[in-house]
Amino acid sequence: MSADPRSTLTASASGRILAVLACALLAAACTASSSRQSTADALTVILAGDQRPAEERARDVYRHPKDTLLFFGIRPEMKVLEVWPEPGWYTAVIAPLLRDKGKYYAGVIAEDPSSKYITHRLEEYHARLAERADLYDRVAVVTFPLAGGDVLPPGSVDMVVTFRNIHNWMARDQAAQAFATMYRALKPGGVLGVVEHRGNPAVPQDPKAKSGYVNEDYAIHLIEQQGFRLVAKSEVNDNPRDTKDYEQGVWTLPPTYRLGAKDHDKYAAIGESDRFTLRFVKPKP
Repeated sequence: MSADPRSTLTASASGRILAVLACALLAAACTASSSRQSTADALTVILAGDQRPAEERARDVYRHPKDTLLFFGIRPEMKVLEVWPEPGWYTAVIAPLLRDKGKYYAGVIAEDPSSKYITHRLEEYHARLAERADLYDRVAVVTFPLAGGDVLPPGSVDMVVTFRNIHNWMARDQAAQAFATMYRALKPGGVLGVVEHRGNPAVPQDPKAKSGYVNEDYAIHLIEQQGFRLVAKSEVNDNPRDTKDYEQGVWTLPPTYRLGAKDHDKYAAIGESDRFTLRFVKPKP
């Protein structure tokens, strides 16, 4: 008995429909992961937004947030932990980028009832998040334990970033523990992005980093000792005008101006500190 031509036509049409659906699904899968360009476009919109006060936008010329985050390889669908984000300068950039597709974890400093500074710092940060619930309602605030322990379940984030904090941890003798905690939080193959005030390599590193400056080689060795592997450096945040020999350390420069009006114009002309920008990975087994 010959096949019903209508059945043959139906099977053929079904095959074409399935093929079209398969192509559509493949295209959707390909566009699910953001490209560098689409991420750059999203950051451009965010950086022009009204969620950032004028004094923070004025720092872009020194901190280069768009180029820095693109160098780290951030994408909107990632799970990202920022360590010690207060007062929220980078929160205002990263949290909106990740809000719809990814997850932003703010690993804040641990509460210390004996420290008015820390209490005030945390109160201001939480108030900032509450003021713009339309942007920050999905931010997950977690405590980052400097003395050891886990900030998040091991292997749960794609990226960890931290900006100008290594000297603070060195002052507490807790830098190694901090990076060990970050290492555990990252997935194998995950990225650690670090920015820090770059010290003068001709000057031996002060273990307490009292000046606020950290020698680049010292930082790399410290971080790699915790298991990370350095994969790239960027000079996006360098500043050759920074002489790194100030009476009040790095805080002599803007935006702190610790000397007040003394030589204010001189330090304003120098700008913010010279900084190294490094990308590490947590090696896969």
